[in-house]
Amino acid sequence: MSLPTSSLALLAGALLAALWVARSGVLRPYLTFAYHCFIRPIGSGEHKDRLDKFYAGQASVYDSTRSKLLRGRKTMLSLSAAHLKSMRASNPNQRLVWVDIGGGTGYNIEVMDAFFPIADFDAVYLIDLCDSLLDIARKRFAAKGWKNVTVLCQDAAEFNLSEWANKDPKGSVGFVTLSYSLSMIPSFYTVLDRIDYVLDPNVGLLSVVDFYAAGKHASLHEKAIGGDSKECGWLTRWFWMIWFDFDNVSLSPSRRAYLEYKFGTIKSYNGRNKTLVPLIVRIPYYIWLGRSRSCPDSARACHTFESEAGNTIGNLSPVALKAIKSGEDSVPSLELGVASLELAPQPMVINITPPHSSFHYHTSSYWRLPFYAQPVHKEFRTFIYSFTWEDPFEDMKHLQLSSSDSMLVITSAGDNALHYAATARPKRIHCVDINPCQGHLLELKLAAIKSLEHDAFFALFGDGRHPNFRILLDNAISPYLSSSAYQFWRINVKSFSSSFYLRGYSGWALRLAAFIFGIAGVKKDIEAVCAAETLEEQEDVWKRKLRGVILNPLVTAVLRNPAFCWNALGVPLNQRKMLLDEGSVYEFVRDTLDPLASSFLFKNDNYFYLLTLLGHYTRESCPTYLTPKGFDALKSEDATALDAFRLHTDSIVNVLRGLPKASLTRSLVMDSMDWFAPGANELDDEINQLHRVIAPGGMVFWRSAARLPWYNARFIAAGFEVTCLGVRTGPVTALDRVNMYASFWRGVRL
Repeated sequence: MSLPTSSLALLAGALLAALWVARSGVLRPYLTFAYHCFIRPIGSGEHKDRLDKFYAGQASVYDSTRSKLLRGRKTMLSLSAAHLKSMRASNPNQRLVWVDIGGGTGYNIEVMDAFFPIADFDAVYLIDLCDSLLDIARKRFAAKGWKNVTVLCQDAAEFNLSEWANKDPKGSVGFVTLSYSLSMIPSFYTVLDRIDYVLDPNVGLLSVVDFYAAGKHASLHEKAIGGDSKECGWLTRWFWMIWFDFDNVSLSPSRRAYLEYKFGTIKSYNGRNKTLVPLIVRIPYYIWLGRSRSCPDSARACHTFESEAGNTIGNLSPVALKAIKSGEDSVPSLELGVASLELAPQPMVINITPPHSSFHYHTSSYWRLPFYAQPVHKEFRTFIYSFTWEDPFEDMKHLQLSSSDSMLVITSAGDNALHYAATARPKRIHCVDINPCQGHLLELKLAAIKSLEHDAFFALFGDGRHPNFRILLDNAISPYLSSSAYQFWRINVKSFSSSFYLRGYSGWALRLAAFIFGIAGVKKDIEAVCAAETLEEQEDVWKRKLRGVILNPLVTAVLRNPAFCWNALGVPLNQRKMLLDEGSVYEFVRDTLDPLASSFLFKNDNYFYLLTLLGHYTRESCPTYLTPKGFDALKSEDATALDAFRLHTDSIVNVLRGLPKASLTRSLVMDSMDWFAPGANELDDEINQLHRVIAPGGMVFWRSAARLPWYNARFIAAGFEVTCLGVRTGPVTALDRVNMYASFWRGVRL
């Protein structure tokens, strides 16, 4: 049987392609790499002998064959450059020495030049034990003409710089890197101890990228510094440990554990190398940045676990938190013996030994208070709200806010907290949310204000998209983010590739709206209502074209569904019941939307519904913090207005328990009281704590889906004078720009 002509042509083409590949040498580097890594025996001599034997035959192809295997090196370097610039901004003339340990061919140093010019280092040292790789590095640096780079063939455990002659090297190095070398160093304890000794305790930075295998269960310390995606399944853990062991590469968790114990964590990211065979070959690797724990007590940037009036309560270890809730007189020391906490009568006093804080460190900001990752946090895969759904302009009419006020607010998307900071600059703004992702979102906004100019900032949170978010994140924003927030945004780096406001649970509501408008064929009418120049024109489009699309039985049925209410609108069952007890879903939607078209112009006076309709803000219609004036108010004077923020990842009542008596003057709890079931003791605890923490004459504000919330009586019983600031009575007058809530209330602490 003869093959068809087409099959013969394909076979001939395949043979020609194979011949071309063989003659071109395209595969030669990879075959060389495979032979030396998987076939040629390494032997059992001394460590240096094994390294020389392993790399001698493949030194010339090392860089070309490792570009896909050794992932994260460029990210580690770009993050390091951003943090070095931030950490050294206050003293740019201080001497800067970089030691790249196990740097081999000098690849890292060449790449770093694009992020932090090599000429800006006073001295750069490449330390490695393999002569064949160092020969490549010497040629590379000679071609670059760098006179400040020195190549040293030394054991990492005993590295010694020429400039240390006849003097103590303690604290003389500003930057150390370990790029896929920590896993290859047998005496890693000695190496890390030596790095700690020579690293500058004030502004020194240690950066690591390497393969890893995680333990079966995260320690308390690991929970404290964050660890999204760190867990490895048993097959992944044992397979890669055994596989790399053949090449004398150790993925034992002890290396990373000692690294994170010895140094304070600034950034940590856990990734998977999916390049070779996606979904099958997924080698775990991590990127880690840290600093010495031996920083002086005066260097506040060395730790974030601060004892500011005890407001770290709720961010303690589970053991300590349990003791506090049970009323014990003392709190057990944190595990690892790293911090001693003593509980005293209010105000609580927390004694911390800064050099041994088990929490991650910040370099440039102190907004996010540390928290232990607990099961409740795992329930939130992402943020619920990508935008805040309360009107801060209406709040400001009643808050009487000044620069001497201290506030507690619900984090949500952070829009309203930023509004208060931009317009009144209160002394302290405690932002509370048990969903860590809401804290990650507000952190991103704070860090972006600090690090970006207005156009880039508006692209992110006004337009909701930016083509270079990953670059912005690593090169500019990252120094101002906590480790847990950086991990979240690094994992969700595609959030700004299309509309950011279609992300999160609230994004499903906007997606549904866009779908309905598309099916109904009213997209042009949506654009028209958002571009209307007068209220009359806007109301006309609403009544003729849009009202019937939204107020129809199908949409009402979807809005009535409890699963959609929670997953898309963030409306829990208890709040949904309060709404339905006073009327139907149709009546609620009608009373919400009908007054808006005749009250506030979407084009420039109601950014809430403009966002809902368009999926993004415009420069004419956006929250205050996105306007040039609001942005400048927050960014001016080196962004001192942002110093007011403290972000708590916990329940309101836990945070209140840690605040001193009469330490707050204002609190806005949004509609959170609606979430409680009638008769819930937890609500009484929260209201009583509000009464204790708010100073006499201070005020609490809340909104409700009900015209007369059942819990108002609880506030009165606790010692508040309750006043109604507005009740929605029908589809005629809007309470505010959102008009979603049936009532607005104020409680004055007597």
